[in-house]
Amino acid sequence: MSYLFKSSVLCLTLLMCVTSCKNENKKDKEVEVPELIIDDEPMSPIEAIEKAYNKEAFLSNEAIELDIVISFGGKERLDAKMTYLTNSTQGKIELKDGTFIYYDNDKVFHSPDLKNEKAVRFDAYTWMYFLLFPDKLSDQGTIWSELETAELNGKMYNKQGLTFEANTGDAPDDWYVVYSDPETHMLDYVAYIVTVNKSTEAAEADPHAIGYSNFKTIDGVPFAHNWEFYEWTKDGGLGKVIGEAAIKDIKFVTPDANTFKVPEGFIEK
Repeated sequence: MSYLFKSSVLCLTLLMCVTSCKNENKKDKEVEVPELIIDDEPMSPIEAIEKAYNKEAFLSNEAIELDIVISFGGKERLDAKMTYLTNSTQGKIELKDGTFIYYDNDKVFHSPDLKNEKAVRFDAYTWMYFLLFPDKLSDQGTIWSELETAELNGKMYNKQGLTFEANTGDAPDDWYVVYSDPETHMLDYVAYIVTVNKSTEAAEADPHAIGYSNFKTIDGVPFAHNWEFYEWTKDGGLGKVIGEAAIKDIKFVTPDANTFKVPEGFIEK
């Protein structure tokens, strides 16, 4: 339809044309609106977080490697190079003193001379889970509460609780409370309990939180290069800082046949 009108066109003709154009535009909109609704389905809060962390790009890589130093109460807790498959089914931790921890699904192995043998299963899985947490939100066995809003540290967040089905992972009685930015969907804080080597009651009496900061993008995937650990309560929120972690040299790698092969003589825990 031509929209060029000459000044000599009669007013009646102009009115008819304008009316015709309005009807045609209205008809077009009635067709387009349902298509936009269908094509633009809203994401769930978890899907929004996964998109913010570019989970698809993360999982397109085979493995990730990094150096990490973790301290609590001013004392070094762990200094190690960590390597994990991005699907988290296998991992290797090379400690500064030359000892190693390996895990393969639910099996954990360590060097015979590992100093902190009691914490070996904790070390095998917990640091990995904190590192890969944004990409594990949809793991099998996860149970999410309804989304709500909550204030933490002077800021309003989207808040959701995470629990697990029975027999999920190494510690199905663990739970988490996730605080995500309502605009960016990035995780600022995650409260948690750890039940490895302790009862659920003891763990719930001493909950903590981890704060993620200093994000840097590695091959399109954001990673927090600094963590802070806090005391935390459901009613009071964040307490004092009790620990910290510094991460560097994060990179995606391609493992070979020996990367996660457990050496002979290692002890299964």
